[in-house]
Amino acid sequence: MAKIIKISADEANRRLKDVPEDKRFWCCDGRVIKNLEELRTAFDAMSDETFRYHATEQKNDFSNWIRDVVGDDKLARDISKAKSRSQASKVVAERISFLRSKL
Repeated sequence: MAKIIKISADEANRRLKDVPEDKRFWCCDGRVIKNLEELRTAFDAMSDETFRYHATEQKNDFSNWIRDVVGDDKLARDISKAKSRSQASKVVAERISFLRSKL
């Protein structure tokens, strides 16, 4: 069972903010993503091929970026389970909503 971790308003705000310029997510279709909201929007707009390029059985670039750069282990785990762009978009949207509720 996963342990419950309380998220402070400051931490929620940090996770929602733009990441540093040198830590942005560079999508194979040329899109550059700097925060979770842009990631959610990107999932809605990118092709299935682009999604599958970054999320395979062997790796998940989205999950790695969320864990290593945004610093949200729970969202990283949840996004690694998403099997489609629409599922991934929904997971990110729900997390954004949760984080905003902490502000």
